[in-house]
Amino acid sequence: MLKNIILDMGNVLLRFDPEVSLNLYCKTEEARNIIRKELFEGPEWIQGDYGTITNEERFEPVSRRVPKEYHKELYQCIMGWDICMEPIPGAMEFCEYVKKSGYGIYVLSNADNTFHDYFPRFAPEAWFDGVMVSSDVHMIKPDIKIYTHFLKTYCLRAEECLFVDDRPENIEGAKKAGIPGMIFTGDFQPIKKKIKI
Repeated sequence: MLKNIILDMGNVLLRFDPEVSLNLYCKTEEARNIIRKELFEGPEWIQGDYGTITNEERFEPVSRRVPKEYHKELYQCIMGWDICMEPIPGAMEFCEYVKKSGYGIYVLSNADNTFHDYFPRFAPEAWFDGVMVSSDVHMIKPDIKIYTHFLKTYCLRAEECLFVDDRPENIEGAKKAGIPGMIFTGDFQPIKKKIKI
């Protein structure tokens, strides 16, 4: 019996799009391409999700791979990348529907230490029955460890949960921990139909 809905944060509740900060802070296409590759696609991004470095600590190692003339733009992208993190249309209404329907509602997200600063743009963390962030527990999706740790932390039974994420590999990780999942494609209606069953 389904009792709990577990939601990813990025591109499920809040929009994550590095191009927003790249377009805002970078003056040239070359700067955008270099910073995109070295910051958002570099190893420090994952390290931030693991919680081994803070967002601000990304600057020093990434700057070694970025020409000095782009350091100001790099710093602005690091400190302001979360400008894109605005609520996904329909997400709050969906969460309210879940709550009013009597289900437990949780968030399980890969995110760095700034999560706790920008997440309130969506809702106070206390509004949810539980929120787990990868950088706080030093584990990331799709590693089975974070799912089992999540279930243990909130005393949940895997088969009574539904995990919603926009990344197929994260759904597969949840399934390995026994948690059924659905891929979010931008429409909450299929999830509502699943909940009604």
